[in-house]
Amino acid sequence: MKKLFCASLLFISCWSFSQEKIQETRLTDEVFRINLINPGVEYEFPTSDFSTLSTGLGVGYSGEIDELTVGKKTGFIYIIAPFLEVQHKLFYNLNKRKRKDKSIVNNSGNFITAGVQAKGPSIADNVERTSDYDFSLGLAWGIQRSYKEKYHLLFHIGPKYFFDTKGNGGFFPILIQLNLGFDL
Repeated sequence: MKKLFCASLLFISCWSFSQEKIQETRLTDEVFRINLINPGVEYEFPTSDFSTLSTGLGVGYSGEIDELTVGKKTGFIYIIAPFLEVQHKLFYNLNKRKRKDKSIVNNSGNFITAGVQAKGPSIADNVERTSDYDFSLGLAWGIQRSYKEKYHLLFHIGPKYFFDTKGNGGFFPILIQLNLGFDL
């Protein structure tokens, strides 16, 4: 798993340096958002012309992960808990969107991301977690768009590795995230 993660980071780093460097202004923006799905706030700021660091804090829904839950599971499984998320996004089509007169406002583009998330004690759930705190590391491909410079859509998909404070862990091959909200 470590080799796959390191190889992926190396690939993303090399790929990001191959971006065209012809631009008149900074391509990435500083954005503050309010997300409605998994309610929370997010602050995204540029780390280069083609990358941003995004930090989010909120309350989110997650399902059951076999390695991080115990006991009998039946019906619709849910865990609602506070989270902190940090992602580094590498945008790969901002110049292409700009050349085609498509908006890149508020970082509207396609990206590859590496991120980490921490979840705290459950606010509500119907399954017992192995620990009050768990974490995830993952890589993903995604898109985000800003409509009328006000409404925000983010979709990303990719694998994640989950673990808790007691040493339990597991791999989830395809995790999907969807956010709708407002850019401020």
